[in-house]
Amino acid sequence: MVCPTYPMVTHWAKDSFFYHIYPLGFCGAPPRNDLQAPPLARLEKVSPWIDHLRRLGVNALYLGPLFESTAHGYDTADYYRLDRRLGTNDTLTALVAELHAAGIRVIFDGVFHHVGRDFWAFRDVQQQGEQSPYASWFAGLKFGQQSPYGDPFIYDGWNGALDLVKLKLGHPDVRKHLLDAVVTWIREFDIDGLRLDVADQVAMPFLKELATTCRAQRSDFWLMGEVIHGDYRRWAKPGVLDSVTNYECYKGLFSSHVDKNYFEIAYALDRQFGPNGIYRDLPLYSFADNHDVDRVASSLKESRHLYPLYCLLLTMPGVPSVYYGSEFGVEGKRGAHDDSVLRPCLELDELMANGPQPALVDAIARLATLRHELPALRHGDYQQLAVAHEQLAFARTTPEQRVVVVVNASEQPATVKFDVPGGHGRKLVDRLEPGKEYPTPRGKASITNVPPGWARVLVVE
Repeated sequence: MVCPTYPMVTHWAKDSFFYHIYPLGFCGAPPRNDLQAPPLARLEKVSPWIDHLRRLGVNALYLGPLFESTAHGYDTADYYRLDRRLGTNDTLTALVAELHAAGIRVIFDGVFHHVGRDFWAFRDVQQQGEQSPYASWFAGLKFGQQSPYGDPFIYDGWNGALDLVKLKLGHPDVRKHLLDAVVTWIREFDIDGLRLDVADQVAMPFLKELATTCRAQRSDFWLMGEVIHGDYRRWAKPGVLDSVTNYECYKGLFSSHVDKNYFEIAYALDRQFGPNGIYRDLPLYSFADNHDVDRVASSLKESRHLYPLYCLLLTMPGVPSVYYGSEFGVEGKRGAHDDSVLRPCLELDELMANGPQPALVDAIARLATLRHELPALRHGDYQQLAVAHEQLAFARTTPEQRVVVVVNASEQPATVKFDVPGGHGRKLVDRLEPGKEYPTPRGKASITNVPPGWARVLVVE
């Protein structure tokens, strides 16, 4: 029987600020799994960070991948068991309960396109050959030829990577095995949603059946897909996914600062969320970095740009997320064949004492507080008001509230002028610097002394 921790909330993700932890790296797990070793509850390392997440303003955690795997977690060996390098299923159950008690929702990684070579059914094929009842589970599997690993058969891998064995998601037994696993996760761990790995390569009929299955368990279950290219509406639509990763704005967030060209991110935001925006009603998952891309602190040329960048991330439309450690300005650039530098083991005490950007945590926390306090920043429409090379002003509007955000990426204070929608005879009150107010004569505003590398978040009163 399912006992949801929270009452049903329509589009709860729109009110969420996510934190993203890659647990195998975060917890210092060995890079390769000894599948005969006893479990070690490394996942308990997350617990001391919960107070930090609450201070940061986080109320949702994306935690994954988690289940038994050979190496990096996306090469699944067993969908029903927590990776022994992280502990047992009881370890995970206890952690999710602790996070829920702190008011933090939890979503897991759903890796359904492929499995690892240690996946139990693939092992059975290796042992029994054509007699294995699971030989039909894997895409492109043909006997009579030899794989690069020496198997007496060939098969399809994810993007040609043969350590990631592609599943036949149209096979009824494969679908049942995966969907039963998800139901088990919901019932055993009481999770709130899933992030779907390589969702753009997962068969659409499977995504629809997954959505139906999950929402039969929890009507407010959230499904967010990893999509890098294409029209996000293909996946984020009724009956399929609630959200996808906003890689377009991910790129615009850092390159607009690198090139000192806010026209890039302004164009993306208007195209997506403006009056004629193609994604106006989609709560896209917004991020500055993650476990697959360079840390944003390494993508920027100037570390001071971290501050206006997070101003944008926390005030633009979407569901914002911070990757663990990036709130301290942790750096990391992926290698040609190694992502481990992006997924380090971090110690909170060390970061608090010696983090590269000690003021960034408080800056993000202030912005998160405003996001929680101002409904327009979570639910409001988007309208661009002014854009220059290093300044951007936009409005977020609901029927009850209008908020104007002015961001300045330059090294000098800036003055930004614009027309205020519905601002005739009213004033703008700064919520980032209490006491600052600006008149709007004839609906026009001149925002002076916008601090360098910072912002003003102005409520129309």
